[in-house]
Amino acid sequence: MTFHSEQIQMDMYKSGDDAAKLLPVSFQEWEQRAKELLAAAPFGYVHGAAGAGDTNRGNVEAFQSYRLRPRVCCNISNCDLSSSLFGITIPVPLLLAPIGVNTILHPEGERAPAKAAAKLGVPYILSNVSSIPLEQVADAMGGGIRWFQLYPPKNHDLTVSLIRRAEAAGFSAIVVTVDSTLLGWRETDLHNAYLPFLTGQGMGNYFTDPVFRSILKEPPDQNIKAAVLKALQEGNNTCFTWKELDFIRQQTKLPLLIKGITHPDDAIMALSHGVDGIVVSNHGGRQLDGAIATLDALPSISEAVHGKVPLLLDSGIRRGADILKAIALGASAVLVGRPYAYALAVAGETGVKEVLQNLIAETELQLAISGRSSIQDVDPTLVVKVK
Repeated sequence: MTFHSEQIQMDMYKSGDDAAKLLPVSFQEWEQRAKELLAAAPFGYVHGAAGAGDTNRGNVEAFQSYRLRPRVCCNISNCDLSSSLFGITIPVPLLLAPIGVNTILHPEGERAPAKAAAKLGVPYILSNVSSIPLEQVADAMGGGIRWFQLYPPKNHDLTVSLIRRAEAAGFSAIVVTVDSTLLGWRETDLHNAYLPFLTGQGMGNYFTDPVFRSILKEPPDQNIKAAVLKALQEGNNTCFTWKELDFIRQQTKLPLLIKGITHPDDAIMALSHGVDGIVVSNHGGRQLDGAIATLDALPSISEAVHGKVPLLLDSGIRRGADILKAIALGASAVLVGRPYAYALAVAGETGVKEVLQNLIAETELQLAISGRSSIQDVDPTLVVKVK
């Protein structure tokens, strides 16, 4: 797929008197528009972070610690952003991160970002706690590339059921999140007394799962409170260990990624337990306040993994330059979260497609202006640490 970043720019310039009708361009604009449109509680749920927000801010600030050092007089007439993950070529090293309860942002819920991603060829990672069941999201995507993110429940039969459903619905990888066995101290949500799951949102996969329904005394439509509490109990899996990861590994032949790694020793452990990929992540700063920024964690993890499996990174990606910096420091691809969440709130599928298209176009331009004709040419020589 060719993105033609110059054409995208020119279309914006040519808008003329219609400029006021354009969707936002910068992350800050999307964020502000979402804040204006959403009620305080759902906006705070997406915008908020753990504790004082130090990790969240640190994720973004870490990218400012590195500068790009471009080369000149290079042939950049044709730039190639394409990458490969698990034998599948993707047009850009970018995926949509798993974000749950999308119905608090837009009535279409997870269908909207899924469809936008599919139209651009960008892989979409569906959250375990999506409001829309995974089968319906798969139908909305058609042949789009989709992965399923799993918060491992306590009940092994439920774990297997969710994996089997994902396999049957054409999801091509399983992403196990391991940094959220407990919910972080999220002051904005506590102030607003807001946990969307308590109203049944984000329960699309649980409420439609035959194993989950079998362990309830009453169906969710007869006693939603009891069903929600049972789902939350399943997710509060504080006994999850590497042994539990082994169990998941045994249940599927799909590529298995572990999400939530920030320590090189954990990356090495993950390899020894058979994972096929690692997502360097601190949950967007929503779990452990004061934790290391993912970009700061990336180099040591890259050194430890030594190219044995793909490394992906999330938390703090806002611009095309951020993507290049992450790739230069060892990432195979990045996940973007809040930017598309705000775009979803502002303009649904159209908004998500717009923010992705602009992010890709900016990345393409940044790559070219840096003097690289292919994303495969990006290496540590592109960046300099200045702080």
